[in-house]
Amino acid sequence: MNASIFSRRSGILLHVTSLPGGQGIGDLGSSAYEFVEFLAQSKQKIWQVLPLGPTGYGDSPYQLFSAFAGNPLVIDLHALRERGLLSSQDLACTSVLPEGHVEYGRVIDVKQGLIQKAARTFLADGGHADRLAFDIFCRDNESWLDDYSLFMAGKGVYKDAVWADWDLGLRQRDSSVLEEWRQKLSPDIDIHKFAQFEFFRQWQKLRTHCQRYGISIMGDIPIYVAHDSADVWAHTELFRLDAQFRPIAVAGVPPDYFSATGQLWGNPLYRWDVSAATGHCWWIDRFRASLKLFDLVRLDHFRGFEAFWEVPANASTAQGGKWVKGPGAEFFRTVKAQLKELPFVAENLGVITPEVEALRQEFGFPGMSLLQFAFGNDPQGPSFRPHNYSRELVAYTGGHDNDTTVGWWSSSGVGESTRSTEDIRQERDFARAYLGFENEPVNWVLIRAVLASVAEIAILPLQDVLGLGNEARMNLPGTVSGNWKWRYQPNALTKDLADRLGKLTILFDR
Repeated sequence: MNASIFSRRSGILLHVTSLPGGQGIGDLGSSAYEFVEFLAQSKQKIWQVLPLGPTGYGDSPYQLFSAFAGNPLVIDLHALRERGLLSSQDLACTSVLPEGHVEYGRVIDVKQGLIQKAARTFLADGGHADRLAFDIFCRDNESWLDDYSLFMAGKGVYKDAVWADWDLGLRQRDSSVLEEWRQKLSPDIDIHKFAQFEFFRQWQKLRTHCQRYGISIMGDIPIYVAHDSADVWAHTELFRLDAQFRPIAVAGVPPDYFSATGQLWGNPLYRWDVSAATGHCWWIDRFRASLKLFDLVRLDHFRGFEAFWEVPANASTAQGGKWVKGPGAEFFRTVKAQLKELPFVAENLGVITPEVEALRQEFGFPGMSLLQFAFGNDPQGPSFRPHNYSRELVAYTGGHDNDTTVGWWSSSGVGESTRSTEDIRQERDFARAYLGFENEPVNWVLIRAVLASVAEIAILPLQDVLGLGNEARMNLPGTVSGNWKWRYQPNALTKDLADRLGKLTILFDR
């Protein structure tokens, strides 16, 4: 484990889309900088975000149009106005968007239109220095940017249809057809390239601001990519697809805490043998790109590298799947030989075997623990209790798939998970006895427990710091709509809140 990266400290989990502001969705503008100020005031050293790519199916950051691109929806439009690419009248269009939550359909309509307008202005009349920076960005990122921008332009032509339904020449990536479409769609392609240029410029500026305060950013790499993505379209050989470019089998997990029928994610599975034959080139490029954006990275569904749950493509639930061996240690040895340092956190939640833990420990990746899982009747419950923590751990009160701590404590839970009413009663009784509390706010009880633990890193979802209920839940696994919408309210990050969290952070040497 890299001691400089994984030193004793704490931070907050907050996705960029959850920041407040007047553009219908959290963005990389003033609210992001204000949040960094709050992190500094409350003595936090890590900002953890969810995947930052362009969202597709269900608006999920785990179903992206690209594993390399950024999400144009979080571009700060005010920065475009300041550079003369938009007018104040243009920005007035965003006033129709709600501020309390994200309505993705409306945000997409409004913000995409404004970004397109800014792009056309830039491409027609951008200053020399900016155009030079744009050209350099396009050159440095052409390995993924050319495919991504053509893919997104193609989706525009085909009214967002899945790429496997496009004309045969495009599906098969016939070189003459690709060149013809690049010529024909050149204006739209350049707009998508501009959006990426602007996203990465704004992100790097924000990251520099974090560095001034000694704040590290923890990113997130989903193990799987969406079938309807530039990655699968451009690298069909790496995925298990049939002759029509449809998945032969798909990813998921067996029945678990969240669902009695398992979770059917639907992502195509990898052809790990083909990946190995290339020296895992695509994966190494993916990791390298992420490490340009983040200081450390959470590897989502780490256990899938050891063994993954394979579900027939025509299945309606994940129950009928089977475990299949993944690439294992050979994969990470190859990656490490290329990248040297691997500042990875292994998301080792769910059905975890000794083989998964041996793989994690071989490469020194800290695991994760969620305190909400510590008190129920799950056989793995004891491993989530602080007295069993190791130092090489990232400890959370809860994660983005969990209810908030207040919501978890106050909700019946029945119908939302595999727990019965009696299970929940016993869970609460045990939690009270274990944590030794009566009527204190439950969110602060759990916050104190993870901060006091020996785990080197403690991460708190902002919803728990704010003491919010299940109205602030980010995601309910197994559902495809109504998720990822939460935003915190302006002025929620008070000095008193920063002081309270800061005192606990100092108390426990973080």
